[in-house]
Amino acid sequence: MAVPPAPKPLPIRFLGFLAPLILTNVVQVLSGTLSNIYLGQLVGLQAMAAAASFFPVLMCFIAFFVGLGGGATVLVGQAWGARDLEKVRRIAGSVLLFGVVLATALAILGVLGIAPLLRWLGTPADILPQSTLYAQVMLAGLPIPFVYLLIGAMLRGTGDSVTPLRALLVSVGTSVALTPALILGWVGLPPLGVLGAAIANVLAPTFALAWLVWFQGRRGHLISLRSLRGHFAFDAPLLKTVVRLGIPSGLFAITSSLADVALLSLVNQHGSNATAAWGAVSQVMTYVMFPAMSIAIASSVFAAQAIGANQMHEVGHVTRVGLWMNLLLTGSLAVLVALLAPWAAALFLKDPEVIAFTASLLRITAWGAIAFGMASVFTGVMRASGTVRVPTMISLGCILVLVYPVATVLQHAIGVKGIWASYPVTYGCALVLQALYFFGVWKRKPLRRLV
Repeated sequence: MAVPPAPKPLPIRFLGFLAPLILTNVVQVLSGTLSNIYLGQLVGLQAMAAAASFFPVLMCFIAFFVGLGGGATVLVGQAWGARDLEKVRRIAGSVLLFGVVLATALAILGVLGIAPLLRWLGTPADILPQSTLYAQVMLAGLPIPFVYLLIGAMLRGTGDSVTPLRALLVSVGTSVALTPALILGWVGLPPLGVLGAAIANVLAPTFALAWLVWFQGRRGHLISLRSLRGHFAFDAPLLKTVVRLGIPSGLFAITSSLADVALLSLVNQHGSNATAAWGAVSQVMTYVMFPAMSIAIASSVFAAQAIGANQMHEVGHVTRVGLWMNLLLTGSLAVLVALLAPWAAALFLKDPEVIAFTASLLRITAWGAIAFGMASVFTGVMRASGTVRVPTMISLGCILVLVYPVATVLQHAIGVKGIWASYPVTYGCALVLQALYFFGVWKRKPLRRLV
């Protein structure tokens, strides 16, 4: 009898899963980044600022689904590690049905309420009409990327980080072709400006989701419409566990987004140039933060699968690998952004003065990504075991207590740049507190399966 090959070392398996995941997150942001580049370069500064004004609000709407996807990833990962395929189907069917219903409700509420919300946030009057139109179109299409997000999260729970990447390439390819065509009115289309960018941002994930459904069905995957037939039902106990795991992560994402909204209200007081700089910094920093977030997701997946397989000793190994990966990969990217900050800012902006200002902001914010990533590894591993309350309280506490007050104090001390300096200060404090809880409390508790 042939001896099965020995499993590859964890760092190799971690990298094999992580590389497509990082690329997926980078490509995911690329579509939005390209849209903002098109707006800034093809339409102008006001169009770029209009889209930037809506970005934190959009993050508030999708925050719960980020958490819901994280909860589903943990449950699918544990069921997959235990080789319980029927439970994987039950989780997938119930989460997708719940996601569709919730996404539809959020889309309706968002379209109806976005105009007064943008006015309340103090969006500059010269960009308010464009911001409102852009936001309404994006919100109307939210169910599509939400469903797409949930499917990708559950696929990653099974260890598949490649299929979501392929689907995302479909999305970006569609966006690259459609965005300039709809903005400028190519091939007989009417020139739609900002509205064209919003429509392209809705159509791109629609094509990607259609491809994903077709591809999953063609290969007869466990998470496909055919395989999940008969499993689309509200499983209350299962959804309760998913929500219990997901709500804290969603609350953190919502709180972070609300903190961004609050800081954006400070930025808006400095005029459209500062708002445009905010948008450019947000876009660049997303590329720095997503690799850190990807490492945390990978750590959570591998820890969940280890717990599901009753290999509890592997959880500590996963944590160490995640921390080192973050230090090396996220740290290197932060250094690169700091060095190339003027060129990164020039992708989105034309005014030399605004470019120089944005570059100085990038050099301030880039270093916070390292602390954010390492803290996220701790929270990701703890979430894989079902521990979410205290890590989330630490994260929420730092965001609520530190970000806005620190930004206000630093703004008075060093000017508008102090608003951005509040990020690395907050992430550093969160890292210290998460590490203290992880090593001082969590590691002393026994691990158990959730499913």
